[in-house]
Amino acid sequence: MAWNFFAFALFPAVLAIYLPFCTPVLRPTANPWDAPLAALWVNPRDLADRDLYNGPWGAAKAPKPDDIYTLVERKHSGVNPGMTVVDSQGRKWSVKQGPSDGSQGEGPIEVVLSRVLSAAGYHQPPVYFLGSFTLRDDWGNRTERGGRFRLHDKSLKDKGDWSWQQNPFVGMRPYQGLLVILMMFNSSDLKNANNTLYEHRNGDLIENWYVVRDLGTALGESGRVSPARGNPDLFERFQFVLDVRDGFVRFDYRGFHQELVRERITPDDVGWASDLMARLSDRQWSDAFRAGGYPDADAGRFIRKLAGNIALGQRIGGDDWLPASERR
Repeated sequence: MAWNFFAFALFPAVLAIYLPFCTPVLRPTANPWDAPLAALWVNPRDLADRDLYNGPWGAAKAPKPDDIYTLVERKHSGVNPGMTVVDSQGRKWSVKQGPSDGSQGEGPIEVVLSRVLSAAGYHQPPVYFLGSFTLRDDWGNRTERGGRFRLHDKSLKDKGDWSWQQNPFVGMRPYQGLLVILMMFNSSDLKNANNTLYEHRNGDLIENWYVVRDLGTALGESGRVSPARGNPDLFERFQFVLDVRDGFVRFDYRGFHQELVRERITPDDVGWASDLMARLSDRQWSDAFRAGGYPDADAGRFIRKLAGNIALGQRIGGDDWLPASERR
């Protein structure tokens, strides 16, 4: 029995060492001239006008706070509790709730990052936040703690996961920039199961969308096994970038899949992503965190830290940055 307990306790540490060496080598799965870049990113020429409170799907798609949501099934996996529900219009929603201890959990973080990524030109499904909602099940109606509501929209067909390591965009600037933006938010959970390839139908047009969908492990500390998330104290201590060595940026990132960012991201990549983020106004940043249900005080702390990360990224991408080895 003692050996079984020891082996169980040791398993996460062994896994943390072993898994990074089992990941496939990064490589594009298409020639650069064949890769459909619009499936990952579309240049946000109207970024300054984008609504970060209602998001790209607008207020009309949002869940109604005063509606009654009928339980379909409860979630049986993952860190945060949740369920599938149907509203009075027959729309199906995946709800990710906060933990039972009263903390916010992943839901608010997902909504904030989804708003920012969609504004920056990256595709996102319709996600919203409700602080609480009325649930109807076999025992009647009652108030449930809220969370992230993701709509099962008829225009989107889930085609499964896509791989960070092997996809058409590896090495392209928007792919590199996406990783930089996730590093800015200290997003630790860069696993393929969090990515979704959607078939998006717009009238007669059918296109693929490569989406980073489950974004909740961020805005806290970086780590491999259950890092704290959504914590302004920890996020303020996060450094974002440690240095530049041999032409590549070293990030303050301790999650799995180091191969995605180690000796792969250049100062120009960081500068490109930082310039993109810098185009968001104070109002848009505030709206993104308001969309996630954050109190003003916490939102302000997160936004100030992100502004510092963006400013650092712009300096690294500029001509005045010197690596530590060249500073006096």
